[in-house]
Amino acid sequence: MSATTAERVGSLPSGVGICRTAPDILYIPELICGGLVWILVASTLVIPANPQGWVMFVSIFCFIVTFLWLVVFACEGHKNSQGWAAADCVYHAVAVILYLSASVSLAKTTIDFQTSDPTSKTYKIDIAAVVFSFLATLLYFIHLILSAIRWKTF
Repeated sequence: MSATTAERVGSLPSGVGICRTAPDILYIPELICGGLVWILVASTLVIPANPQGWVMFVSIFCFIVTFLWLVVFACEGHKNSQGWAAADCVYHAVAVILYLSASVSLAKTTIDFQTSDPTSKTYKIDIAAVVFSFLATLLYFIHLILSAIRWKTF
């Protein structure tokens, strides 16, 4: 092979292959954690509602976009394009920023709520939501790093 020949080394998975490749296997845990954040936050009534509304927006937005991303990859809508690899990186970077801001906001609200009644069921549900929110942030961050590595192989 000559030095001037350009060869594509990277490839994007499709079909069941998304369940066997390093970054794409994280779609399912991202959906589960995001769905749990959504459910847990929706099941509580905390004042002020503004941080909770932001957390709901982020969790629903990321859940829907991640599901659509999963469908595109499963149906091979990406056509193994380098542009889709870059878009995967960009989306996961945005998701990390959104989830990190929502997680910090939710944690602050939960800490403030602790002073009123730390043994209440609502407080315990909020703690679970904070844990799953930070876990979703971590999953999206790992997916971002692995997607960036894959993008560089194109």
